[in-house]
Amino acid sequence: MFRRSAKGSFISLRLSSFVIVSSLLLWIGGFFWFAATLPEETSNDVAPVDAIVVLTGGSDRINTGLELLANGQAKKLFISGVYQGVEVRELLSLSQQAPNNLECCVTLGYEADDTRGNALETKSWLDEQGYRSLRLVTASYHMPRSLLEFRHAMPRATIQPYPVFPANVRHKDWWMWPGSMTLILSEYNKFLLAQIRNWGEDLRDKLIG
Repeated sequence: MFRRSAKGSFISLRLSSFVIVSSLLLWIGGFFWFAATLPEETSNDVAPVDAIVVLTGGSDRINTGLELLANGQAKKLFISGVYQGVEVRELLSLSQQAPNNLECCVTLGYEADDTRGNALETKSWLDEQGYRSLRLVTASYHMPRSLLEFRHAMPRATIQPYPVFPANVRHKDWWMWPGSMTLILSEYNKFLLAQIRNWGEDLRDKLIG
């Protein structure tokens, strides 16, 4: 009996070790895949859409969104995740854009405090406007998770990514820069958690429905 118990424990230990090592290798492989697929340049697709959506987190994102709006790339600009109390005129002034030209076409969203919140807040606004297509403006390293959340929240909408590239993030040879590597690694883990959560919600909905 002792030998059987010892043998069973040994097999369980080997199986556990195999699962742990396999999971670790998958996680590492997934990370390098994630880093390799991050956008490296701005999309050349500038076909007009209903709305431009900017996720707050850097002045370069807002400036890019305003530039696209000024060039007639959409009917309106929606900026999601703005701090309470900030007004359109203030943002336009800080971004050195002409308030009289653009103020009427910019809407601010104050409810979102994370990427999933951005997607839900944007969906609500799009539904109110009757829009079905958007150009999504956010940082390149943040784009995969943003697209994941937005496509999950509004699967029927046409979403065109428009990445921007913060000067403080190294997009090439990122592994040589600890700050950039840590940022991309953190974003990868958040991406995985968002994917797992979405799968769980979809499974729950199917079981309930």
